[in-house]
Amino acid sequence: MARDVLSQNEIDALLSALSTGEMDADELKKENKKQRIRTYDFKRALRFSKDQIRSLTRIHENYARMLINVFSAQLRNVVQVSVVSVDQIPYEEFIRSVPKVTILNVIAVPPLEGHIIMEVNPNIAYAMLDRLLGGQGESGGEISNLTEIETSLVRNLLEKTLDSMREAWSSIAEIEPETSEFEVNPQFLQVISPNEIVIVISLNVQIGDETGMINLCIPHVTLEPIVSKLSVHYWMQSSKKEPNVQEVEQLKEQINDAELQVVAELGTADISIEDFLALDAGDVIRLQTSVHNPLTIYVGEQPKFIAQPGKVSRKFAVQILDDVKRRN
Repeated sequence: MARDVLSQNEIDALLSALSTGEMDADELKKENKKQRIRTYDFKRALRFSKDQIRSLTRIHENYARMLINVFSAQLRNVVQVSVVSVDQIPYEEFIRSVPKVTILNVIAVPPLEGHIIMEVNPNIAYAMLDRLLGGQGESGGEISNLTEIETSLVRNLLEKTLDSMREAWSSIAEIEPETSEFEVNPQFLQVISPNEIVIVISLNVQIGDETGMINLCIPHVTLEPIVSKLSVHYWMQSSKKEPNVQEVEQLKEQINDAELQVVAELGTADISIEDFLALDAGDVIRLQTSVHNPLTIYVGEQPKFIAQPGKVSRKFAVQILDDVKRRN
């Protein structure tokens, strides 16, 4: 049975009270012998262990880091996203906690049953809208009635976060998130029973000087098929999993298809700003490299090969002579 741990200040205050006679040691012993009763609310029966809550926290901390990249790219501003809390509460309590008018993005996550609700606080939603429409990212207060253009902009922005959600959850489940509903009034949203236990992940979002919350509401019925994967034992096994042959081959194909810039450097020259500004058509810049010296081939920004210039079918070309590392 868990016991409350006293701080050092509380211990000092207790010892002081006993020494001055304000408290009686015998009375304290009698109170400790009495049966302690703790109230239990069956409407808020806990469905998830602390271990599972920690796993969900890790998943969404990773998700928050991905959202930083998505929002920063789309809003062209510095965005900070962090996990504030992960709680399990009845769905009815979650609905009562959100504003009367807010952004509610209902996300289907096949093959899992049920939906995930993404609630975007009006304060941060208006800041996002302002940035998307060319503003400084200032909040406009409460959402009264979004126009079709504003609804489309916000919906498109939130849909761009679905790939990040898929990637964040990939360690425990292969889901395909997709938007199924888009609401601004929580009273019209009844996706599960009011007494159903849900996990609420609260994310703090800062865009410039504006801050607000994004809440993710995940019903227990959605997580039930994969709840066993939310244990530390599963995470430890997953971390030791070796990549299979197919994954290795896919990685090789992606590397082979990657494009790199290849540059043959004829030479370099140092000139003054005055000479540079005086350059005109027909002027000649004397390079520091002799025509008899080989050229350096750069792959990306790294010197890779030594080559000599030439022509192939009336086109300039270079012939690789050696590797830079071997030459050095």
